[in-house]
Amino acid sequence: MPDVTREMVLEKLRTVRGPDMEGNIVDLGLVSDVFISDGKAYFSITVPADRAKELEPMRAAAERVVREIPGVKAAMVALTADRKAAPQKGPVERPRPAPTGHAPAQRAGGGAAPKAGIPGVGAIIAVASGKGGVGKSTTSVNLALALQANGLKVGLLDADIYGPSMPRLLKISGRPQQIEGRLIRPMENYGLKVMSMGFLVDEEVAMIWRGPMIQSALLQMLREVAWGDLDVLVVDMPPGTGDAQLTMAQQVPLAGAVIVSTPQDLALVDARKGLAMFRKVEVPVLGIVENMSYFVAPDTGRRYDIFGHGGARKEAERIGVPFLGEVPLTMGIRETSDAGTPLVASEPDGEVARVYREIAARVWGEVTAARQDKSRAMPNIVFE
Repeated sequence: MPDVTREMVLEKLRTVRGPDMEGNIVDLGLVSDVFISDGKAYFSITVPADRAKELEPMRAAAERVVREIPGVKAAMVALTADRKAAPQKGPVERPRPAPTGHAPAQRAGGGAAPKAGIPGVGAIIAVASGKGGVGKSTTSVNLALALQANGLKVGLLDADIYGPSMPRLLKISGRPQQIEGRLIRPMENYGLKVMSMGFLVDEEVAMIWRGPMIQSALLQMLREVAWGDLDVLVVDMPPGTGDAQLTMAQQVPLAGAVIVSTPQDLALVDARKGLAMFRKVEVPVLGIVENMSYFVAPDTGRRYDIFGHGGARKEAERIGVPFLGEVPLTMGIRETSDAGTPLVASEPDGEVARVYREIAARVWGEVTAARQDKSRAMPNIVFE
């Protein structure tokens, strides 16, 4: 059976009529870059935000015809409102982005309707950092396990499209299965329901995606996964302040964000960027975690502040957000992360697991307080 190519997919998509049954979606310029991996095709279709619901049959038709191609195992297709659909004549107009599939409806008295949540998911928490290398993914995994150890039903979404790490950190292999409709059954280990692009694309495959493709992939992993009933979904964000972060802020009613930093000044400078971004889009910052806060020598028990100490606590105090806790730098965290046996699960009675459970309790306390604060309604995000 011949390998599926981008040209094969585009040729098939030329049979799908565009909006108002004029032209086809390829020649109208509505189809994003097409990415193919392991027999799966990923792409998005650009439509005006206020017509997304109306044009859902067009998306379904595109998915259906691509699945008919010999060798295609699955197709992941999403509508995106990154720009207006190109008209047949005249220049392309670029409007403000709006949430895909949900045109902002006005409430009585002004203001926009809340962003659509995920059925069955009580709260969504983003774990973010201003830069890579600060242990954000390890923190996300152990925070999710700690929330679970504290009695909550927890899921974990790996939103790092370019560098997904959850398959390795949680020692999960294989591919998720598609169930009824377009839903995908999440993978599971240690009692966590987990979804990651790492389950869909081989580890060696280089992901070269632009904004609309990242948006499409994230929204499908959020809304087309059978998460079931969860108290909280922890989202491991990619480092920085790019497309994934803006998509989450724009499309999802986040309960808040946890910022991970190390104590040194350089990491804190980058952490401030993440803090500023979430504040700018009016997502509550639940607090800061100081990771790699100190090192305790296993032979002598002597403590060393390798990267300095207390910088994240001082930053939290300076900007008026909660300081959630200090996670030490230990050989155990590194070894269990590499082995896919996170410390909170493998050594639940250990000192580091206790630290993570305390951080989880503070995070959940902030989420609960935000829910009780009726004046802190989730905003509609508009980017100029």
